[in-house]
Amino acid sequence: MELKSDYHKTASHEAKKGEFETCLLLYSGGLDTSVMLKWIQEQYDAEVIALTIDIGQIHENLDEAKNKALKLGAKEAHVIDAKERFANELLSKAIKANACYQGDYHLSCPLGRVLISQIAVEIAQQEGATVIAHGSTGKGNDQVRFESYITTLDPGLKIIAPVREWGMGRDEEIKYAEKHNIPISHTAEKPYSYDDNMWGSTSEGGEIEDPKLIPPLENILKVCEPPLHSPNSQEIVEIEFEKGVPVSLNEVAMPLSKIVKKLNIIGATHGIGIVNLIEDRLVGLKVRGIYEQPAAHILITAHKNLEKLVSTRDLNEFKNGIDEKWAYMCYGAKWFDPTMEAIHSFQDKVNEKVTGKVKVNLLHGKAEVVALESPYSLFNADLATFNKNASFNQNASPGFIELHNLAQKTSYSVSHL
Repeated sequence: MELKSDYHKTASHEAKKGEFETCLLLYSGGLDTSVMLKWIQEQYDAEVIALTIDIGQIHENLDEAKNKALKLGAKEAHVIDAKERFANELLSKAIKANACYQGDYHLSCPLGRVLISQIAVEIAQQEGATVIAHGSTGKGNDQVRFESYITTLDPGLKIIAPVREWGMGRDEEIKYAEKHNIPISHTAEKPYSYDDNMWGSTSEGGEIEDPKLIPPLENILKVCEPPLHSPNSQEIVEIEFEKGVPVSLNEVAMPLSKIVKKLNIIGATHGIGIVNLIEDRLVGLKVRGIYEQPAAHILITAHKNLEKLVSTRDLNEFKNGIDEKWAYMCYGAKWFDPTMEAIHSFQDKVNEKVTGKVKVNLLHGKAEVVALESPYSLFNADLATFNKNASFNQNASPGFIELHNLAQKTSYSVSHL
């Protein structure tokens, strides 16, 4: 299969055939990158170094991915364990920002792309490679993320994006794989594409693509039980936070990465965090995806409620807007923009008092905060109780109401003369 004649490289960071001998390939072991590994060798006459990064993939065998890469002709195959780094450097920030994009999508893929890009640059520099290949399409967000981040971190690196160049669809890729004896999991019955890490799993393709179709979850889900099939008995988990970051689960202290791992197992059993979402891509397309994100959903729900308890009404209102901006920046490949750095400073400041314990009830796909406590709680029982007490001066309320309503009353009177 030759390069498409109607694809022309116009960006300065796109590498051309004959400009390099070795390429670092971001390799997952899935359909796209497996076909790419073989295709790059054929079309670019270049050696390929495969790079697989472990950020807690839920349903991928990374040892198998490494062996598969070597069998397909990779010169080398690196597998980097980056789970702790992912949790500590990125997921902690996501939790502080109540990470949600256009609904309850907790941004597992955009967050993963940040760290993958960072490590790819590090390995490329270590190996002396000047070109990095990724498996993103010309219609997706990830091409923007990978290429923006990689060229930001090292402007000397160049990119190739074979899926964008060859123009093959899923059917053509499957046929190419069969022709070259490349083992894949895609079939006509299950044409879904998956991307995942410890923060969540994304499913695309097949019936998911068309919003008028109901996606058959029993064929799609790989992490969670469908809520209707989950246990009838509730389960309550207790999460302790220090300065906005989870530090213990059910009174057992553990690293954030382990908390996420355990909550993924617990939450998946109860069908927590399944989202059927229409979203706006960076390139202007409306698309639909199915997300499975049990730990992320539980932790964001718990954190947001604890934050509300310790912050004032004005701060909670203001932070909602900042959180939304954070989500759009994260989704939109702006992690290294100075705006994001300033937002993280704000998030750190607000979360200084987000310390305490939260109990979350899990049942049939729903995560509900049922109890919470904090040494910084703004709840005052003497003031808030409906029982008779002398702490709240009810005599002051009528005067407050008169002044609070003054502008509204005046405006209404004038406009209804």
